[in-house]
Order: sequence, then structure tokens, then C-alpha cells
Amino acid sequence: MAIEIVLITGMSGSGKSVALRAYEDAGYYCVDNLPPELLLSFVALEHAHHGNRFAIAMDVRSRTSLPMVPEKLRELRAQGCTVHSVFLDANTDTLVRRFSETRRRHPLTDSMSPQGPRGLMQVIELERELLADLRESAQVVDTSTIRASQLQSYIKSLMAKPPNPLSLVFQSFAFKRGVPLDADYVFDVRMLPNPHYEAALRDLTGRDGPVIDFLAAHTEVARMETDIARFLSEWLDALAQNHRSYVTVAIGCTGGQHRSVYLVEHLSKRFASRWPTVTRHRELDTQNA
Repeated sequence: MAIEIVLITGMSGSGKSVALRAYEDAGYYCVDNLPPELLLSFVALEHAHHGNRFAIAMDVRSRTSLPMVPEKLRELRAQGCTVHSVFLDANTDTLVRRFSETRRRHPLTDSMSPQGPRGLMQVIELERELLADLRESAQVVDTSTIRASQLQSYIKSLMAKPPNPLSLVFQSFAFKRGVPLDADYVFDVRMLPNPHYEAALRDLTGRDGPVIDFLAAHTEVARMETDIARFLSEWLDALAQNHRSYVTVAIGCTGGQHRSVYLVEHLSKRFASRWPTVTRHRELDTQNA
């Protein structure tokens, strides 16, 4: 059986330790803060003792050697290993709040600029710059609005999908709470008929029968679904050939409750016969956590 390696990276305070525990619970041999220069020798050595599934966390603490990570991953793939990258992210306001609540020091706190020591917001932006290349090639998970238990559930849903060159993540969201940081494509469906203005539908969701019937009765909703599906069908093969493991498609409406949920559910089913799919409803999941 091929060696499977999950590389977990991301912003300090974004939940990397939570994600690593989720992989550990699933039976992966896990290691935190492995220096990139030791990656190949670590896999070769530990494969004989700890099986064939590894989850390895790296972050800005290894900043001087981070540029070598993409090449190390290419070498592992050339050796026949299956490699997935997961990048945990969150918006700056959330990261500042988390550091303030926990009173932890950011690992770049002592880094200096020509003007002297950097403040917390400055080191967070510096960290984004240092990790930009790793983020570009990874499955990004935005943890800004989710709890640790939700993050664990989402990581487990990613693990549950069978090996495939490409998996699709369909996510609904509310524009009033911000666009997800992990979105590769964002579709705005706020122009569609809104069930919120129907008293009998207001407290329901896009997964409930009466809302489904309401939206299915409007031709513009079907046209929007067809247009999104046509666009994705046109480009997914090219993305798979570019070694993308996941593509996140975010669909937003005003409250993230009716229209976006309906379309995420329908598009996920529409593509499930061709690509492994993961369905997320950011606002509904937050309410139910």
C-alpha cells in the first residue's frame, strides 16, 4: 500500500493542533513542527515502524527552510507517495482575538524590522507572506467562524473521501458574515428569489421540502445552477491535471440559509457521480454546533 502523507500548515492560531489531533484519532502517525530538511529521511525511517499514514505539521517556526517544502513534496510524489496539503487560515481580526484571549506569544513576535520590533498585526501579515507559497498549493480551510469541534468534523469529512486526483468542496455562506477565505470560486446568488420573505419559509432552510419546492418553481434558480455547473465542468479537468487535490466552490446569499444551501446541495449531488464531493454549510453548521 502506498505511503499517504498529509502536510498540515497554516497561520499560527488557526487550529493546526486541532487538525493534527483529528488525524491522530483517525490512526495517522502524527508529528508537529518537523523541520522541512528532515521530511524525506523521517518518512523513510518511520515507514518501517509506524505504518503508511503520516500527518506532519510544519509552520513558520521553520521559516528559514520553508522554501524547500514544495520540492520535498515533489520528491515524495516521485517516490510513489500520496501527498495532500491542508492549510489552516483565519482572518486577521480573529487571529488577533485568539492570541489576546490565550495570551500566547506569536512565534514571530521577536522578529525585527528596520523600524524595530513588530506588533501582533504586523507579524501576522509577515507570516502570511512567508506561507503564501504553501497556501497556494494546499486545500485551504477557513477557521475564522468555526469552533474546534466543527474543524475536527470537517477534517474527518475530508479524510472520508476516497483517493482521487480532485475532490470538490461545495460551501454555502452568508455575505453579511464575509466571504470564506478558503474559496477558490465564489458565486453570488443574492439576485434569486428569497424564501426569507415568505413567512411560512423564513425559519426553514434550503434543505427543507417547502423551500426546495419554492426555489425549484423559479426558472432563474435552475438557470443559475446550470450556469455554475457548466463553468465548473469546463475547468475541473484542467485543475485536476494541475495537481489540485481540492477545489472549494463557495455559494453565497444574504443569510446563508435558503438559496445558497439549496444550490450547494443540488450541485454537490450533480457532481458526485464524477468527483468526490464534500458539502459544508457555514452558517447552518455554526448554528448547530
